[in-house]
Amino acid sequence: MNLQTGTPAPHFSLSDETGAVRNLSDFAGQTIVLYFYPKDDTPGCTTEACNFRDDYSAYEKAGVTILGVSPDSPKSHTKFKEKFNLPFSLLADEDHAVSEQYGVWGPKKFMGREYMGVMRTTFVIGPDGLVKKIFENVKPADHSLEVLAAVRE
Repeated sequence: MNLQTGTPAPHFSLSDETGAVRNLSDFAGQTIVLYFYPKDDTPGCTTEACNFRDDYSAYEKAGVTILGVSPDSPKSHTKFKEKFNLPFSLLADEDHAVSEQYGVWGPKKFMGREYMGVMRTTFVIGPDGLVKKIFENVKPADHSLEVLAAVRE
C-alpha cells in the first residue's frame, strides 16, 4: 500500500453503472467513502454492499458520498445495483488502473491458486481531497459500521 493518510487522493475518471463518467473532482468539498471490492454479486461483496445500503441514511445525514469500485463492467454494475437496490454509484475500473493507483491491485490466493485482483480496501477522503482513513483487509460483515464511526470522528 503506497497511499497514506494525509496525502492527496489520486484523481480518477471512471464510468458509473449508467455509463456516465465520474471524476474525483465532481465530489470536491464532500466526504467520500471510496470502497474497492473484487466482484459484483459474490458473497462477500454482496454483504459489504448491502451493509452500506442498510446504513445509507446515516451516511447521508453525515453528508457522506459512497462510491463502490470494482473491475466489473457498467452493465454488471447495473444488474448488481438493481438486484440489491443499492442507493449509491458503482464505478467500473475495467482496466484496474484506478485500483493500481490506489495500491489495491495485487496478488491474491484462492483455493491454492494465485491470481491478480482487487484487495478489499476502503478509503475515506475528506472534503479537502486528502485521504483521512484507510481500511485494509476489510471483513465485509461489520465494515460499514467501522467506516461510519470513522466518518463521524
